[in-house]
Amino acid sequence: MYIAIEGVIGVGKTTLARLLQPSFKAGLLLEVFEENPFLSDFYADRKRYAFQTQIFFLLSRYHQQRRMVSELMSQYEHVIADYTFEKDALFARINLQGDELEMYYRVHEALAEKIIVPDLIVYLRADTDVLMQRIALRDRPYERNMERSYIDELNRAYEEFFGDHQERRSPVLAVDTNQMDYVHRREDLIWVENRIRQALKMSPYQPELPLEMAD
Repeated sequence: MYIAIEGVIGVGKTTLARLLQPSFKAGLLLEVFEENPFLSDFYADRKRYAFQTQIFFLLSRYHQQRRMVSELMSQYEHVIADYTFEKDALFARINLQGDELEMYYRVHEALAEKIIVPDLIVYLRADTDVLMQRIALRDRPYERNMERSYIDELNRAYEEFFGDHQERRSPVLAVDTNQMDYVHRREDLIWVENRIRQALKMSPYQPELPLEMAD
């Protein structure tokens, strides 16, 4: 099974992916975002550096997914990723406009046809204020100037994209993380793991527990 974890910046995607890896005995695919040479400039001046940032991310994510997903799936029964390829277009819709956005969509559409889609997307939800607190706590240098309005705009876009009931290429399991701390509370981690197993019908799981699922 191929499981991808999604959510807004700071919601805890990579942390959850790492914590779930041992239970699923999964291969781990982590997004390589710190190599983007435009990222710091983008957070300082979004309008000026948006196109360069998005194109770099698009090509980087494409090459990583094309190479690594199939390779990991040949080595492991399960694969867990901390991002999806399709989310890249969500950022582009916010950061680009006009001819740049149109050009981006053309490239993204051509590349997306060659990408393996997840068997399940785990969409982590959190309020914007919670996200800002988590971003501040991890204190990454290039995120220190990040505006609350940008995170809030992303949060609303994510909710529209992953939280609605439109048909997606992969089923979506939505998880509210506002009160969760799966780093320090093992019961929270077990709770999330059980819902993933329930969604994928992977044993062992407790089928009587309620499951929040977006079609």
